[in-house]
Amino acid sequence: MSFMLTVNIAKEIVKQTMIRLNRNINIMDKTGTIIASGNLKRMNQAHFGAIEVLRTGRPLIIREMDRHHWEGAYPGINLPIQFQNQIIGVIGITGNPDEIMEFGELVKMITEMIIQHSFLTEQLEWKQHLKELIFEDLINIPLKSETINQRLHLIESKIESPNQVAVVELDLNESTKSDLLQQFEDFFPLKQTLIGFLSVNRIFILALNLPEDYLRQKLLQILSILKSKGIAVRIGIGTPVIDQAHIRYSYDEALCALKLGRKEQPLIAYSEIETKALLDQLDARAKQQFSNRVLGDLSEKLIDTIEQFVAHNLNIGECAKNMYIHRNSLIYRLKKIKEITGYDPQSFHDAMTLQLSIWIWQMEGEE
Repeated sequence: MSFMLTVNIAKEIVKQTMIRLNRNINIMDKTGTIIASGNLKRMNQAHFGAIEVLRTGRPLIIREMDRHHWEGAYPGINLPIQFQNQIIGVIGITGNPDEIMEFGELVKMITEMIIQHSFLTEQLEWKQHLKELIFEDLINIPLKSETINQRLHLIESKIESPNQVAVVELDLNESTKSDLLQQFEDFFPLKQTLIGFLSVNRIFILALNLPEDYLRQKLLQILSILKSKGIAVRIGIGTPVIDQAHIRYSYDEALCALKLGRKEQPLIAYSEIETKALLDQLDARAKQQFSNRVLGDLSEKLIDTIEQFVAHNLNIGECAKNMYIHRNSLIYRLKKIKEITGYDPQSFHDAMTLQLSIWIWQMEGEE
């Protein structure tokens, strides 16, 4: 695979090697032009010693007595820079060759290590970008199946059903982005997930033929780790889908779970808020009219009482215990709710009407 020795990489090589050797270093590209140097006056000049190294493929030693053979050259040694059995440039060390000869192989090794690291980083970034493009294609209309398959082939992956999307929302700064993404990828089988950034503070996880319980378990583990690091995080999970064209629905559901789930709830599955999601699609005026009519002038304390009562399956004893109030106090509140609204919270039908109107009221407040 071809690799370009760029000015930025060359500058990094000069910086790192000069720190270690305290000697001037020149980096020449495959045309023999100086693209990085500790001596800025030599930048962009042709280095005839490097041109000879590129021609022969062998190191070149230039002594004081030989300078007249190489226009503009200084005494020193010039070594070929190799990457995957190809010479991609030349590194020159200025100084008395007898004194710097022992450093030659060390400098060459450091140089080629930096280049290898740059190449691997570039490959990782390229693959990560492809994953994000694939996911973007999957959630857009129309579905570009041929493009998706070509990109999947490049990262040696394929989409196997069922598929499920999770969206992670967190507080991040730029320095933690790549590290955090790597942590997420370490948690899941490489061939059975696509993971990447949707935006600055949102990560997508596309599960490819992973059991739903397994995905949830892994997400709970990630939540625990992030919480221990003081990172605020919430995760919404869509439902599994079979058809590739339906992956966007699972994605929409994951976003909906984040939107409609309780703010204090770190992991929200779409199935837990599906009723709210259906309500969210109704006509705004009709929803507001219904909620205002049912709740009337109920205080927030009485609204919370209804939610607690419904959450405890209309069980007075359990609800009072959880709310740390006497059961008679709870009964008094329930009677007060009936007086104000006309709906009896102890009736299942009326309790559901009250709960639906509360959800609408809460969604309006969040919007």
